[in-house]
Amino acid sequence: MPAVHRNRLALAVAAAMAAGALAPAYAQTAAPAGEESATTLDAVQVIGSRVRGRTAEDTAAPVDVIGREEINATGALEVGQILQMLEPSFNFSRTFVSDGTDILRPATLRALGPDQVLVLVNGKRRHQQALVNVQQTIGRGSAGTDINAIPVSAIERIEVLRDGAAAQYGSDAIAGVINIILKRQTDHTELSVEGAQYYAGDGEMLHGSVNTGFKLGGEGFINLSAEARNRNETNRAGPDSLRTNPPRVTQRLGDADAKDYYLWLNGGLPVGKGELYWFGGISRREGDSSGFFRSAGDNRTVPALYPNGFLPQILTTVDDASLAVGYKAPLGENWDWDISINHGRSKFGFEEANSVNVSWWYEPRDPANPAAGIYAASPTSADTGTLKYDQTTFNLDFRGSVNGFNERPLYLATGFEWRQDNYAIEAGDPVSYTYGRTNNPAIIIRGQTGDLAPGGIQGFPGFTPGTEVDEGRHSMALYFDAETNLSDRFLLGGAVRFEDYSDFGNTTTGKLSARFDATERFAIRGTLSTGFRAPGVQQQYYNQVSTNLNPDGTLTDTLTARQDSAVTRALGVAPLKEETSRSGSVGLVFKPNDRFSLTADLFRIDIDDRIIFSGVIAPETVGTDGLPCNGSNSNCPIAAALSPFRVGQAQFFTNAIDTRTTGLDIVANHNTEFAGGSNLTLTALVHFNKTEVREIHSNSSILAPGQLFDQAQETLVERGQPRAHHVLQAVYQTGDWQITGRANYYGSVTGEFFAPEQTWGGKTLFDLAVRYSFNEDLHLTVGGNNIFDQYPDKWTVGADNPGVNPFPSLGFKYGWETMPFGMNGGSYYVRLDYRF
Repeated sequence: MPAVHRNRLALAVAAAMAAGALAPAYAQTAAPAGEESATTLDAVQVIGSRVRGRTAEDTAAPVDVIGREEINATGALEVGQILQMLEPSFNFSRTFVSDGTDILRPATLRALGPDQVLVLVNGKRRHQQALVNVQQTIGRGSAGTDINAIPVSAIERIEVLRDGAAAQYGSDAIAGVINIILKRQTDHTELSVEGAQYYAGDGEMLHGSVNTGFKLGGEGFINLSAEARNRNETNRAGPDSLRTNPPRVTQRLGDADAKDYYLWLNGGLPVGKGELYWFGGISRREGDSSGFFRSAGDNRTVPALYPNGFLPQILTTVDDASLAVGYKAPLGENWDWDISINHGRSKFGFEEANSVNVSWWYEPRDPANPAAGIYAASPTSADTGTLKYDQTTFNLDFRGSVNGFNERPLYLATGFEWRQDNYAIEAGDPVSYTYGRTNNPAIIIRGQTGDLAPGGIQGFPGFTPGTEVDEGRHSMALYFDAETNLSDRFLLGGAVRFEDYSDFGNTTTGKLSARFDATERFAIRGTLSTGFRAPGVQQQYYNQVSTNLNPDGTLTDTLTARQDSAVTRALGVAPLKEETSRSGSVGLVFKPNDRFSLTADLFRIDIDDRIIFSGVIAPETVGTDGLPCNGSNSNCPIAAALSPFRVGQAQFFTNAIDTRTTGLDIVANHNTEFAGGSNLTLTALVHFNKTEVREIHSNSSILAPGQLFDQAQETLVERGQPRAHHVLQAVYQTGDWQITGRANYYGSVTGEFFAPEQTWGGKTLFDLAVRYSFNEDLHLTVGGNNIFDQYPDKWTVGADNPGVNPFPSLGFKYGWETMPFGMNGGSYYVRLDYRF
């Protein structure tokens, strides 16, 4: 191991041992004077176990619990950003010039994919997003869960299970589970207003929320939350010296402009011996981001409309809605049952503005008589299509206990789940995708440079009627959990789950967990599990056709082909199948006294047949016999496969790689109460991970493994996310004052898709917040995040040679494809909380 890495490891472990870390202790942080204390762990039943009363401190798997006070102390207003600051195994990479991913960012756990973490709300499965990440970003080829569709004001706590849990909770739980628990309070109304801005003078944000609750009858309740937020864009682009003279800023590189609206509820009502419950809500996000600048002399530009070039705007609308309704009740003395139905939907709409369809503008009025002139007209905005995903889940669950080994309780849980998933693509306006008005490639349309004019609207081309889809599948699952103490010190648990899918078959997964409490202060724990992830319906049915110029300057249809289509079959690519995994963890729990606790967990996750998004597959120019591909297809298998479909290039989803992820989490907490009544809580969390691509394989006789998954994609999977992320935090409470200081260290990341390989070094960001309580109901917080204005390293490799790396000369100062903490610099905020 290089010395620098040994030193970082030693420093990180020493910091964790000395200061303590950030997870289970969250729920125990002292509240400001006059406020309710955050829920203590002893009263919390967490994910990872279905035993009533099991807490994060006595589970066999690592569970982090983040309470309301910790959430509020971040100053952040999005669930993803909060977890990025407080849960080091979580990554919420910032993206730009990445189409819809600019507004709906990928969320990952333990450096795996967005669709390999399962998100629950109140213990029920949350639906995924409609958007598929198809650009060069973290999570390329995946469709995760839009966790920012849940308002922060509605959240009581967030539980993070850092362990494979497919056998317990089902497909997608390979990396772990995030469970968001909603508020139930009914005795007051909470109002919050916050304003923020970056040091650079942009990104102004204004946020307001209200949470209130009412009792229904004697024991029933309903809790309501409403939020609204307006966030202006940020832009850290440098001057474009390659395409403009004199140089000027041409790109928008930073956070998209966004407006968010939320309305959520959580309720319950005693009915008979049990409780009828319901929860869910609606959210809407309106985004405004940009594509790649089209310069004045570019063939993708119309000088009559844009004499100085133009920057296409990508306008997005994300609508999300969900509602779960259920009933739970005791069943005898030791058992209870729970029946529920949960429906959710995600709708992602695209619109292009400040753009043009160049082929429409330059299309001849009479192709047989070019002298008759051109149309010289094209809309500058268009609806480019809509993606839709919806999910309905029915659950019937039982849990309880019987007398087990040596008269100790044997805790059992079993249940049934049925799920329906649907995915749809709706086409955009004709101008958004056609080549000329008739979409006839035989018509010669030339742009301003005399080359063939590109079809479709510039920026994000529209979905075509040929790519419209409305498909779905259903699945069912049966599970069985058992957990017992074989002795006073030895806990043993097991789980098995059978799932059957209508479109690819069935699978069975299992999990074994154990914990040995050697003393009251020291325990050893570990888990072994198998897991799987069914291909998402988004991955099965997503497809798109865009007309672009290939490197030879020829107008070419690039097809994103759905799996098991005629094109993928012609290329010899097998239908998608499930990803399978084997994971394990071993750790220790040390709590020498009531003021200090420490946990450390090693983990490893092996995933086979991971689903990836292929590179662009283009026909050969030279055949296998060394001769040009000049119409004879015998020596040009890719050309032969694509030719019947009139497709110039293709890309698709396929099970192409096996990976191994290993890592270490160290979690600790230290609390000190001083004689004067003040309190200091020191927390820290150390997280390391390393992902390796163990094998790249192709089931096609035509395509080599390196064509499906090239070196740049391997780098993105292995080193695109930080291999180290550590958090140190101190919360000091005295009288009416609370001071919170936090440091986040983000390890280095590497990319090489857009330019030669470069590694961006690790950085530490510091946050500070000061809160004053005027009385028990009114609180003012003034804070700053990244207070020392830290930025990523600049893009340096090849920066002085536009032929090697043109992007710094185009204004891309800090890189592109991987940005773990963004590039906005420092910010400050003021927040006012009032309760009545």
